[in-house]
Amino acid sequence: MRVTIEVDASDLDKIQKLTGQKKKSPAISQALAEFVRQQQKRQFIERVLSGETDYALTNEELEARDVYEPR
Repeated sequence: MRVTIEVDASDLDKIQKLTGQKKKSPAISQALAEFVRQQQKRQFIERVLSGETDYALTNEELEARDVYEPR
């Protein structure tokens, strides 16, 4: 999907450096994908720790995982 966004030049430079991408679009795409992954991981861990999800892993095992993988 193609979108037009305004990004501060210094933020874009930081994103490109952090992602290792030289082109703008791949850098932003990678940064967004990582943000979504981190948010999903955080939300899942919160559900487990609050008892909303019955999951048989320890806290250390959950934190070591990148994403929720249903059985």
